[in-house]
Amino acid sequence: MVLTPQMLDLIVGAISFLFTVLIFSYVLGDNPLFRIAVYIFVGVSSGYIAVVAFWQVIWPQLFYPLLFGAISPLEKGLLLVPLFGLALILMKISPRLAGLARIVMAFIVGVGAAVAIAGSLSGTLIPQIMGAINAFDIVAAGARNIGFLEAITNGSIVLAGTVFTLIYFHFGARAKADGTMHRFGLIELFAWVGRIFIGITLGVVFAGVYSAALTALIERFSSLVNFITSFLGNFQ
Repeated sequence: MVLTPQMLDLIVGAISFLFTVLIFSYVLGDNPLFRIAVYIFVGVSSGYIAVVAFWQVIWPQLFYPLLFGAISPLEKGLLLVPLFGLALILMKISPRLAGLARIVMAFIVGVGAAVAIAGSLSGTLIPQIMGAINAFDIVAAGARNIGFLEAITNGSIVLAGTVFTLIYFHFGARAKADGTMHRFGLIELFAWVGRIFIGITLGVVFAGVYSAALTALIERFSSLVNFITSFLGNFQ
């Protein structure tokens, strides 16, 4: 039996229709149908990630150079280090040998923490500082037809939002006579203003997430309608 493009589209549409209905069954509460769809999704995603990691990272960067690569003995010796680490991580399968993987896991966690800190600095904190500074760039604002007063106002709001939000996460406090902990009055006031900026930000983020989810929901309903229409059209 030869699968024609129309039959293949019908099979793909049927699978998509089935999984959409299974996911929508969560409206009725957690049930076996929803769990089946989630388990299949997690399993397929894990398998896909494993295949991509092997063929795009492990094989070309580790096994192929070791087996067929025209590299020096020193380079091959260096490649044995991650291979040895891989072997130690696999020792976690056995409870008695799991301790051998601690050094490798500590190295991975340390590198991951360093990358996360560097990423936070270069991707969040420094750009936020530069954004607060650039908001007062009168020349750049003039190039966008923004007046002096409007540019100063926008820059002041950005700067105030940055400062007050950072102050909100200042947890230094002093113990009172009754044993309770309170921050300095001015810090508490600034933190209250920072809470307003955080609330506005979270509201905007939630609106964006809700809009994206609503768009996905409409797309799924449209896909269901199109599949049913196409399915019924094949029998006319």
